[in-house]
Amino acid sequence: MNLNEFKNGKIAATYDSSSETIFQHFGKTQNFKIYTIEDGKIVKSEVIDNGGFGHHDLATYLKNLGIQILILGNRGQGAIDALNNAGIQQLAGITGSPDEAVKLFLEGKLRDNPDAKCNHHGEHHHHEETSGGMIFKPIK
Repeated sequence: MNLNEFKNGKIAATYDSSSETIFQHFGKTQNFKIYTIEDGKIVKSEVIDNGGFGHHDLATYLKNLGIQILILGNRGQGAIDALNNAGIQQLAGITGSPDEAVKLFLEGKLRDNPDAKCNHHGEHHHHEETSGGMIFKPIK
């Protein structure tokens, strides 16, 4: 799928409901914000839970929901592989408001940061900006 030509379908964003921002660790996200797109415009959005799934099972869950594109913060290689195998395009390294991120995506102004990866499991960690810098960070 050519992301520049996406006009109809479903986009999901990892979602932190307490801050209403993009959740930064895909495998531990508790919620997703789902957007239905028609003719290049958002016609519906809703927040759903993770279905009780975590890490690699989330890709199958999202695929079964009809998600074609996922906007997220960071993810590990296993999640990258699972999302690729499910046919879900990823825009990683994104921070801030998911609503703004989807609008920017639909305008062709949101770019993926392929360096946005988690290279470890089970430890407390902080994600820093990669060499490419933050792709999107809204100012409130």
